[in-house]
Amino acid sequence: MSQWKMIVPGTQNIPWQERPAGLQAPMWRYDRNPVIGRNPMPHVARIFNSAVTPYQGGFIGVFRGEQADGVPHIYLGRSSDGLAWRFDPEPIRFVNRAGEPFQPPSAYDPRLVKVEDTWYIMWCTDFYGAAIGMAKTKDFVTFERLENPFLPFNRNAVLFPRKIGGSFVLLSRPSDSGHTPFGDIYLSESPDLVYWGKHRHVMGRGQEWWQNLKIGGGAAPIETSEGWLLFYHGVVGTCSGYVYSVGGAILDINNPSVVKYRSSNFLLTPEKDYEERGFVPNVVFPCATLQDAATGRIALYYGAADSYVGLAFTTLDIVVDYILAHSKVNQSDTELGIR
Repeated sequence: MSQWKMIVPGTQNIPWQERPAGLQAPMWRYDRNPVIGRNPMPHVARIFNSAVTPYQGGFIGVFRGEQADGVPHIYLGRSSDGLAWRFDPEPIRFVNRAGEPFQPPSAYDPRLVKVEDTWYIMWCTDFYGAAIGMAKTKDFVTFERLENPFLPFNRNAVLFPRKIGGSFVLLSRPSDSGHTPFGDIYLSESPDLVYWGKHRHVMGRGQEWWQNLKIGGGAAPIETSEGWLLFYHGVVGTCSGYVYSVGGAILDINNPSVVKYRSSNFLLTPEKDYEERGFVPNVVFPCATLQDAATGRIALYYGAADSYVGLAFTTLDIVVDYILAHSKVNQSDTELGIR
């Protein structure tokens, strides 16, 4: 009997492999990774840092496609099993409220979250600097762009999968005009996805080496009996460049700006060839999860070396127990800022 429970709809056909015998790590990789390789379609050199969701008995996703000219755009992909993907040949065409074309000049690192009866896409866009773009769809045919929630500079936005206290809730990572050699995770609320406020600091970069440079939101938080389970990325600067790993935290269910537990150890770090070597080496970058509430299974999609899409697995019991066993909440996360 599972000790912890997911408060999410059941999705029983998610990709899955059992934990290898003798493995002590809290996450394990799909043994046929990467699930998406280089040159996945004409004129697109790499797909990575992408997000998926269950849809009509299968799966659908929004994918960061680095085109042959180097400009990233978001492509739509579909799969029956979450492993083999087919992609639309052209990027998603966004429209404004009147149905007129409203295409971003570039778009990358998308997230995809369903709130009530609508799917929302968040990405990093160019708005006189790095900023957050948003759109919504109910059918994955028409994609209506919404107002950009914040001024530049900001990245790594992800919505919570339900309203909290009657408001939409968004995680983001304020940044600067460059590659951002710093960064903390903040939370913001909105009644209508237009006006945002009640900004709160959630957590800062950790004292541990693997996340001592910056952190950023990853997959949409998973609602559980213990709180909101958050997979995020942490970055360390080394003599040979940045290294991106996956961290885990649990946020308070009613006030998710409060960090209940946060693992001092990473959950997943670059180890395989496709994670250590690529367009940007030494990157595992979480963007989406699929979960089965009945079994507690979780499948995590992540970008690998800015070149591939990888898949890793865990269970709710394993990952929550690991976070609790290695928990360390910084003083700044619990005592500073407005609560």
